[in-house]
Amino acid sequence: MALVEAEELVKRFGNLVAVDGISFQVQEGECYGFLGPNGAGKTTTMRMICCTARPTAGVLRVFGLDVPRHARAIKRQLGVVHQAVTLDDALTVRENLVVYGRYFDLTWEEARRRADELLTFAELEARADDRVSKLSGGMQRRLMIARALMANPRLLVLDEPTTGLDPQARHALWDRLRQLKRAGVTQILTTHYMEEAEHLCDRVAIVDHGRIVAEGPPRELVERYVGREVVELQVAGDGALAGAVAEQAAGLAEGFEVAGDRVFLHTRDGEELLHRVRALRLPLEAVVLRRATLEDVFLRLTGRRLRE
Repeated sequence: MALVEAEELVKRFGNLVAVDGISFQVQEGECYGFLGPNGAGKTTTMRMICCTARPTAGVLRVFGLDVPRHARAIKRQLGVVHQAVTLDDALTVRENLVVYGRYFDLTWEEARRRADELLTFAELEARADDRVSKLSGGMQRRLMIARALMANPRLLVLDEPTTGLDPQARHALWDRLRQLKRAGVTQILTTHYMEEAEHLCDRVAIVDHGRIVAEGPPRELVERYVGREVVELQVAGDGALAGAVAEQAAGLAEGFEVAGDRVFLHTRDGEELLHRVRALRLPLEAVVLRRATLEDVFLRLTGRRLRE
């Protein structure tokens, strides 16, 4: 069953087209990711799913209900984790959960019981009576997820949930999200961490200039657009010869890219390509063979130019 369905979805802000006719479905029980450069339209898409932005055109249904005609009914079944910390520092950790639960008409007793369950889930029971300001960034993120779960949502929407966290805190949060997925909670997330998308998402949509340019399981996208392995060539000197190196080596690979003083060769057999590249005796400072990743797909489809 599709919990979210979009058909030719459009969002305009005056003359700016932020979302340009995208179509996708999010199936019940899966984790679906939106990836894209800044300004690609992914956050605007999330806002429409959360009923905080009205579509300009197209069809968007959440739980089979039209957005925004049934916004209130949809919101009651959503859990939302914003990129910015939106906890109330005037309240304790437990009070943040209990008060939020009251917004969904939980009784005080139900809210306190649910809060205690979620504090255990988030491993925050020892900090229940602390102010939010005393929590680390990772703890605050875990608390935000716990708060979003207070009303037992059918769908959890997460906007860059691990931004700014150290690796230990990020992995701890991943564990909680995987645990929720095993419990059947459908998730939609945006992230700039390609490793995060590979770890968490069943399927991802890569969005650029308001359009979906690729969609599918992460490893399937890697195989389709890059191959199994990448050979990185760092050209000697200031990189002025990178184009010439690419011309000589490109015929050996299934695909290639040039970025500054580096040439990336895409292949299904890295060892064989490595031997053939070395036989060319190119002016290289370093050669690296590595496994292809979702980041290679992302950069190939959206480009390597820095965007503000």
